[in-house]
Amino acid sequence: MNIIPEKNYLTYPKGLKSWLFTLDHKRIGLMYLFAIMFFFLVGGIFALMIRLELFSPGKDIVSADTYNQLFTLHGAIMIFLFIIPSIPASLGNLILPLMLGAKDVAFPRLNLASWYIYVFGAMFAVYSMIAGAADTGWTFYTPYSIETNTAVISLTTGAFILGFSSIFTGLNFLVTIHKLRAPGMTWFKMPLFVWGLYATSIIQVVATPVLGITLLLLILERVAGIGIFNPALGGDPVLFQHFFWFYSHPAVYIMILPGMAIISELISVHSHKKIFGYKVIAYSSLAIAFISFLVWGHHMFVSGQSELAGMIFSFLTFFVGVPSGIKVFNWVATLYKGAVRFTTPMLYTFAFLILFSIGGLTGIFLGALSVDVHLHDTYFVVAHFHYTMMGGTVIAFFAGLHHWWPKIWGRMYNERIAKITAVLVFIGFNLTFIPQFIMGAHGMPRRYYDYLPQFQGMHELSTYGAYLLGFAFTIMAVYLIHSIFKGKPAGNNPWGGLTLEWQTTSPPDPHNFHEVPVWTHGPYDYDKIKVTPDLEKELETA
Repeated sequence: MNIIPEKNYLTYPKGLKSWLFTLDHKRIGLMYLFAIMFFFLVGGIFALMIRLELFSPGKDIVSADTYNQLFTLHGAIMIFLFIIPSIPASLGNLILPLMLGAKDVAFPRLNLASWYIYVFGAMFAVYSMIAGAADTGWTFYTPYSIETNTAVISLTTGAFILGFSSIFTGLNFLVTIHKLRAPGMTWFKMPLFVWGLYATSIIQVVATPVLGITLLLLILERVAGIGIFNPALGGDPVLFQHFFWFYSHPAVYIMILPGMAIISELISVHSHKKIFGYKVIAYSSLAIAFISFLVWGHHMFVSGQSELAGMIFSFLTFFVGVPSGIKVFNWVATLYKGAVRFTTPMLYTFAFLILFSIGGLTGIFLGALSVDVHLHDTYFVVAHFHYTMMGGTVIAFFAGLHHWWPKIWGRMYNERIAKITAVLVFIGFNLTFIPQFIMGAHGMPRRYYDYLPQFQGMHELSTYGAYLLGFAFTIMAVYLIHSIFKGKPAGNNPWGGLTLEWQTTSPPDPHNFHEVPVWTHGPYDYDKIKVTPDLEKELETA
């Protein structure tokens, strides 16, 4: 019978101080997980308030100024405090060293510092809500962000500080992957989750300083009146857009690449089949990281850039879809003739394949110059962004969370309720954002407080979907928290995975492994190695 080991990272050492000053990557990852889920809740509440206000034309619950603050906070919190750190900082910290067979990350103290920097930056963001929340949108476009009287400085300072946390995490992962792999684990025997985080870390380290400099210049212009972006002071607002999107489009891949990495793991484990085209998927992650630095101009098709620049950025936008398409093709090919099990992680994986494909396809639409001019700054862009970020990254995050939950806590959640919740999330998400595609195609502008009566029916559907989504996430929180205290012991390998994290106890030992593991096979060699999941063995014995 499966039992939970008495000495594990959750219970040893004991005491609050041991958590606050821990150097254990697993505890730091867990603290990140609690923090990002808190901000997911806060950002989600703002989203529900936005949808409630848009349920009908005119004022419903808030004023126009408050509405502007709500969508700014929703965007900034969800992007800077939730999505960007969600997979690398939480699941990455928890799982990556285990996958590599390492005792910890390369720089444990830097890892703890990154957590406290995240908390410090988050405090500035929370303060900005109290001090008169910014109303600029999460992009902080100038010159309005320089002229508004709201708390732009505190929110942008928070984002500036959070960037250091992101850079430290990326540096740590790069060195860990290079130097701390288990004996026998060559580059092309690494799990694809590691490859995805490797590509993500490169973007984090290279691109994040650009955002930091941009926000610092914005703060200096507000405080000292230096003419950088404000045309009234001799500045150039389009320069801000170049700086901002040079970071923020790679940031899209900081968000989505870890999600793709999770899907690569889950597709193989839950179909018990060797991944199709391992090297191609690994190289495509690096290709996406490289091309992501070259496509920022597609956000600026209507900003006055030259026709030649628009053509080049349009071509590159189409081109970045190639490595993403390769991944989708390889995932589907992996499923072919696999022993697919419809577990909760696999249901979220299927949801990802559908939703991310829609997000990617609509991104190709927006990459076409003539189409983008019509759809720019409409609800079509809002829907596309959410299908990519939420339908992609967030759904993949919850897939990974359900996949590694038994390893993190040593206990299983209620699989039946979890499957029902996954279906509700899928329905709620589509009900929320499909109407927004239709509204955008008919010219409904985004960020508008009021709208014409002809759009009311679609807005009502979108609001119903948002509240169904909120209800599903509430159920998820309940059964996951319940499982921590009352869940059935999961065993070391409930899914029958081959990677190294499944070869240690659940929850893992404080030092991960009792002895240094030796890597003797590929991470997805299901054609050579047969693994029976612990729970299945227990059920067979019973």
